[in-house]
Amino acid sequence: MSRRRTLGTKKKIALLVSAATVAGGGAFVMASTSNAAPTPKSASESTVCLGLATALGNNQKFIADQRANPDAQSEARIANREAVVAEIKRKQEASGCAVGESAQDSQTAQPSQPAQSAQPPAASAQPSQPAASAPAGDAGGGAAASGQQVCNGSTVTLSGEGGAPAASSNQFPAGTKLKVTNLDNNKSTTVEVTSVSGSCALLNNAAFEQVREPGKFLIRRALIEKVG
Repeated sequence: MSRRRTLGTKKKIALLVSAATVAGGGAFVMASTSNAAPTPKSASESTVCLGLATALGNNQKFIADQRANPDAQSEARIANREAVVAEIKRKQEASGCAVGESAQDSQTAQPSQPAQSAQPPAASAQPSQPAASAPAGDAGGGAAASGQQVCNGSTVTLSGEGGAPAASSNQFPAGTKLKVTNLDNNKSTTVEVTSVSGSCALLNNAAFEQVREPGKFLIRRALIEKVG
């Protein structure tokens, strides 16, 4: 009888050890699953990611255009923008976005430009200008002057470039002054176009900071005016 009881005890110990091993393995699998890196967000899932993807796409288009139609300054411009592209990708990674995803949302609005250019001669379009520019006058950092509304329907994002507040554009020459108002927070900034870009109005980091909403890299509702 004592032998049977001894064997029974050993079997019980073996069963307990096996159960503990299985439980430990399950816990390891659960821990491994919980520690897995989160799936990067796409531009369609996050406004932050969309803004960064748009900025990346604009800069990549600019580089492609410079390579397709080079001039004496193209090499320097491309080197500058490649550094900007690298910085945007670092921001994508830090923000949990898909690194390297690009978009050119601001370009989708470009077909509306011919219709916009036909508006100035029409008298009916003029009364709406003061109403559109009135909120921008309340912004703390913007200039009080208002001008001709341009780039109707375009979104605005950042170029990733440093330096004093400035803009780049594919429609206005260097020296043109643009007033950009974020209609979501009524903040505005007036900047000078200093270089060419792949969109109607692209703000550098300093200018974008003056009108951005915290945590966002894209202005969906923007009022852009040519003031000089």
